[in-house]
Amino acid sequence: MRSKTVLALVLLNLALVASLCFHSFFTTTAAAEGLGVGRPSEYLQCSGEVQGGNSGIVFTLDTRNNLLSAFTFDGKKLDAMPPIDLSRIFKKN
Repeated sequence: MRSKTVLALVLLNLALVASLCFHSFFTTTAAAEGLGVGRPSEYLQCSGEVQGGNSGIVFTLDTRNNLLSAFTFDGKKLDAMPPIDLSRIFKKN
């Protein structure tokens, strides 16, 4: 009984070592299809206040597309500013 248990554990360990050494034979790599979208954008957000306003504002900068937008929330509804193209504003002459 004991020798069968030891033999089974040795065989199991050999199978585990083989699966670690030759994992490329046992697994396949998943690859996403390219939709032409590219990598996702990165966003920088900061909060602020508007003089004379009754709510705060959150500025959002899309660093990949160079767009700046702002959002306000007055407790009832969310208002969004249309994005501003910063590359057009800061273009070099």
